[in-house]
Amino acid sequence: MRPARKESQDSSAAASAVKDSTFGARHVAIIMDGNGRWAKKKHLPRALGHKKGVEAVRNIVRVAGETGIEVLTLYAFSSENWNRPRDEISDLMGLLRQYIQSDIEEFVENGIKLKVIGNYKGLEPDIVRLIEGALDRTAGNDRMTLAIALNYGAQDEIIRAVQTIAGAVQQGDVEPDKINAGHIADALDTADLPPLDLLIRTSGELRLSNFLLWQAAYSELYFTDVLWPDFDKRELQKALRSFGDRQRRFGGR
Repeated sequence: MRPARKESQDSSAAASAVKDSTFGARHVAIIMDGNGRWAKKKHLPRALGHKKGVEAVRNIVRVAGETGIEVLTLYAFSSENWNRPRDEISDLMGLLRQYIQSDIEEFVENGIKLKVIGNYKGLEPDIVRLIEGALDRTAGNDRMTLAIALNYGAQDEIIRAVQTIAGAVQQGDVEPDKINAGHIADALDTADLPPLDLLIRTSGELRLSNFLLWQAAYSELYFTDVLWPDFDKRELQKALRSFGDRQRRFGGR
């Protein structure tokens, strides 16, 4: 029986070490902002800024897994980004294709489950096929969930949730006066994810830009002047330490 007890103690110590490294943050989301300004500062084409941003994504996904974060949600392409110049959108879609194709094996090997929030089926058909193939291949992974927001807008997400609930009311499954926050949360794209603990935005901008508006109600917000391509392990750890220093009250005292 002693070996079993020691094994239990080792497991408890490992869990404690993970919590210490994440400061209790299970679900972290990032608004990855500043690729264009990074390129401009270095007198480089904007497309190279986006390419460098993908390298930062790759690095932070690895760091998040090593740190013990359960869910990392990244704002990759908003529903408003369609208003950008056509050549920039083409560059972004090309980088998305490359990222899925080049990193899917690493996801499989490292136990990363891919999830997509937003209307990704509104993207080009070949990208949709790549995404759905990656979703299928990683569905059984449980080390970490990487949720990527594609063609995503929080207002649209809430509208779709309301439509789902309205359909349930129409079917007689829900009484209108019984609708509560739980019904809405369960109809959102993030319904199967833990509550959002920490939302990070890079580049010094102080706004949410239509990202996870419902989920961010009681999350901690962290803004940094660091441009996304320069956001690395050290910067993520700074954000997590800041989270750990805060006292979360959720509206109480």
